[in-house]
Amino acid sequence: MQKPPPANEIIKQGLWLENPVLKHTLGICSTLAVTNLLVNTLVMNIGLIFTLTLSCATVSILRNVTPMRIRMMVQTLIISSYVIIFDIVIKAYIPDISEALGPYVGLIITNCIIMGRCEAFARNNPPWPAFLDGLAVGAGFSLVLFAIAVVRELLGFGTLFGFMVMPEGFTPWTIMIMAPGAFFMLGIYVWIVRSFTMQFNK
Repeated sequence: MQKPPPANEIIKQGLWLENPVLKHTLGICSTLAVTNLLVNTLVMNIGLIFTLTLSCATVSILRNVTPMRIRMMVQTLIISSYVIIFDIVIKAYIPDISEALGPYVGLIITNCIIMGRCEAFARNNPPWPAFLDGLAVGAGFSLVLFAIAVVRELLGFGTLFGFMVMPEGFTPWTIMIMAPGAFFMLGIYVWIVRSFTMQFNK
């Protein structure tokens, strides 16, 4: 079996070089759904990182005993188990946010980033590198969503984490709290990052 890459390389790939949103435009359902408020984005990011890291580690631990023909079903079962745990916890401790997120927490199960990392990396590497890969990819994804949410909440509501920060008389940009605002911000971030990367690689 191929030796796993060093920890610093795994982190660099997950955070930047192979960022799932900026480089591959994956997981944009969450970008559209939860980035209009920072608190919703924060909770969703925690859920995704929790699910991704533990799912990758579990898939890696079971990789030598999971039959190839049913591996996708096993991975889906593992992912859904962690999502259910997270959903139960937020319903118990932060029911208001759980209600605001609605079905989007459950849709973490279908997030192609999680299944992709389980299949592409965790299934072929030991538990610790798989855990680290899940953590790095989850953090890279979360940073992008958080950056989008800052702008959308600030311009759409004039607030950050629910606290008014814009001056009196500020007119909210309604488009920023709608799906087109998320597409607009995502496009800007992808354009900036790819332009910067092209300039850096010249």
